[in-house]
Amino acid sequence: MSVQQEAGVGGEALEVWIDQDLCTGDGICAQYAPEVFELDIDGLAYVKGADEELLQEPGAATPVPLPLLTDVVDSARECPGECIHVRRILDRAEVYGPDAE
Repeated sequence: MSVQQEAGVGGEALEVWIDQDLCTGDGICAQYAPEVFELDIDGLAYVKGADEELLQEPGAATPVPLPLLTDVVDSARECPGECIHVRRILDRAEVYGPDAE
C-alpha cells in the first residue's frame, strides 16, 4: 500500500496498533473495521497485516487505509479497554487513542 493510499492527518500517513495487555476482548474494533482488526483464539484483538495475517508481536502496527480511517478512529474512541493507538508513521506521535494529546 502506498503512502497516498494510507490515511493521514494533514496528509500524513497513519498506523494503528493494539496493546493486548489492556484489551478486554469486547470485539468492538472488529465490528467497526473487520478489515483491520480481528479477535484471535486467545480472545484478544490484533491488527492485520497487508496479507490479512494477524500481527501478534507486541506493538505490531499496520497502516490505516484512508477509506477505513473513520472506522479505525471510532474503534479507538469506543474501545472499553482504551487499548487502540493510532499514530503518525513519520514521528510515531499518537493522534487518536488513550495517549493522544
